[in-house]
Amino acid sequence: MKVLSVNVGRARPVPYTDHPQGTGIDKQPMDGPVRVAPPGPRGIGGSGLAGDAVCSKEHHGGDEQAVYAVAREDLDEWERELGRPLRSGMFGENVTTQGLDVSGALIGERWRIGSEVVLEVTSGRIPCVTFQGHLGEKRWVKRFTERGAPGAYLRVIEPGEIRAGDPVDIVHRPEHEVTVALYFRALTTERALMPRLLTAGAALHSEAARAVHAYVEKYG
Repeated sequence: MKVLSVNVGRARPVPYTDHPQGTGIDKQPMDGPVRVAPPGPRGIGGSGLAGDAVCSKEHHGGDEQAVYAVAREDLDEWERELGRPLRSGMFGENVTTQGLDVSGALIGERWRIGSEVVLEVTSGRIPCVTFQGHLGEKRWVKRFTERGAPGAYLRVIEPGEIRAGDPVDIVHRPEHEVTVALYFRALTTERALMPRLLTAGAALHSEAARAVHAYVEKYG
């Protein structure tokens, strides 16, 4: 298991929507090391990667979404389906992995990347119209949702530098069974699964935890 690519995006206009703030979704692979650190709370902090733009801090970035990871294997599957190349970083991911089941990771699972950085899985990526416009694929939000392999957001436990080629070691796996894929289904297509997310405990993304508690209060 390793990091295939570390990707950083600069702020660009969003010509395909009326988004006023621009977007940093078009991330490019970096040649050298990139510093990773907790960016601060949502609404204040942006990306956990130095030099990586987060334009809409209301919805993106912050400590619980400091780093976004996608498996190269998932990009390869989409390449075959879409009939077009998808370079690493194309999905807006900061880290493109190889040999790691990212969407099968457990909420609260911890990865050591290289010799310094430790990240903790918090949630799955919910697709948006900016993502759809960036890919230029019709019905992309629906298709991505139906696939159910969203990639993982992670918080920074131990800061440091990462680079392409760094090994990824899973240093902690929780006892529960809440994977990123299950989290994603519960928040999108199978909301009856939401109570199961509570077994992830404090590792669960705080916004998801609030949504789950509201669901349980309403439906039991």
